[in-house]
Amino acid sequence: MSAPLSPDQLEAALRAIGAERYHNLHPFHRALHDGHLTKAQVQAWALNRYYYQARIPAKDATLLARLPTAELRREWRRRIEDHDGTEPGTGGIARWLHLTDGLGLDRGYVESLEGLLPGTRFAVDAYVHFVGERTITEAIASSLTELFSPQIISERVSGMLRNYDFITEETLAYFTPRLTQAPRDSDFALNWVREHARTTEEQTAVLNALKFKCGVLWSMLDALDYAYVAPGHIPPGAFRPVS
Repeated sequence: MSAPLSPDQLEAALRAIGAERYHNLHPFHRALHDGHLTKAQVQAWALNRYYYQARIPAKDATLLARLPTAELRREWRRRIEDHDGTEPGTGGIARWLHLTDGLGLDRGYVESLEGLLPGTRFAVDAYVHFVGERTITEAIASSLTELFSPQIISERVSGMLRNYDFITEETLAYFTPRLTQAPRDSDFALNWVREHARTTEEQTAVLNALKFKCGVLWSMLDALDYAYVAPGHIPPGAFRPVS
């Protein structure tokens, strides 16, 4: 960019990144929603996605420690509470474990992380490190994939309920609160970025932060597709479905 964008232009550029790069376009995602995966492949997705869900509070706590005001820390602390819950058995992580329970996965095995794909671990860890190492505005911008998540959640719930007889509304209970939490969080993050990314350098950085985060989510699906769809090369130690 030769000159800074207006806030509206910056928002349009951020939304254009989502339209091009968000993981709802990935072939594994489409197969998941359209009913083309086996139960074992859905299990592999849920098990690997658990690591992402479980590390989100760590990512947010890393950023929380760097935030300069009580007001901003209070806002960001809600994200940790959304995932960790306010007491045992509550929050997004607990609801995700309910999903893996419903798919027939052993909870201890899921929580142990023994079956993770290396690609999942590397991608998620890279995201946590990114948030801890980049500027606050870049870290906040990387969360803006939430701008696009309500659409993918609606597609995921309706598609999986329609196409898999082993999925129930109760199994997918994780997603219901996210339909309100994600827009709330993305509205705040978007307003922050619009206000604080003013120079060409700052705006380029936040656009690249969102591209990076889209790449994290995309690469997680790449790893799943390679291991469990085609060519089906499951790395040593990773989850192997019971035949």
